[in-house]
Amino acid sequence: MFMLNGSPISWCSKKQPVVALSSCEAEYIAGSYVACQGIWLEEVLRELMIPVKAPLQLKIDNVSIINLSKNPVSHDKSKHIDVRYHFLRDMVNKCRIELVYCNTETQLADGFTKAVKIERFEWLRKEIGVRSICEC
Repeated sequence: MFMLNGSPISWCSKKQPVVALSSCEAEYIAGSYVACQGIWLEEVLRELMIPVKAPLQLKIDNVSIINLSKNPVSHDKSKHIDVRYHFLRDMVNKCRIELVYCNTETQLADGFTKAVKIERFEWLRKEIGVRSICEC
C-alpha cells in the first residue's frame, strides 16, 4: 500500500507467481514487486509535478529482508533467488529506496494480506483512513 500525505493512493494484493522456500524469501520477492511499483509511482508523481520525498521509504516488518537487501552476507541463503528479484537490492544500493523497519503490530498492509480479528481489522481500516458508510 502506498500512501501520500497520510492517504492511501495505491494498493495491491496478489498471489506470488513463484514458490518461495522460506518466509524471508517470500517477503524479499514481495519487496521486489513493491519496489518496482514504488519507482513507477514515483515517476508518475514527478510527471504530475508533485514533490516526492527521496528516497522512497518501504516499511518492512522483517529484519532479514532489510539485511539481505543492504548486504548479501547470507549469500548461501539467497543465491537461488531469481536475479529479477534482486531489483530491490539494486534500488537500495542506488539510494532510490530505503527500507525502514516497521513493527508487525503497526504494519498497515496486514489488512490486505492476512486474516485478522475484527478488532484488528477495524483498527487497520481506521489507520489507513477508510471509513464505513454508516460513519458520519
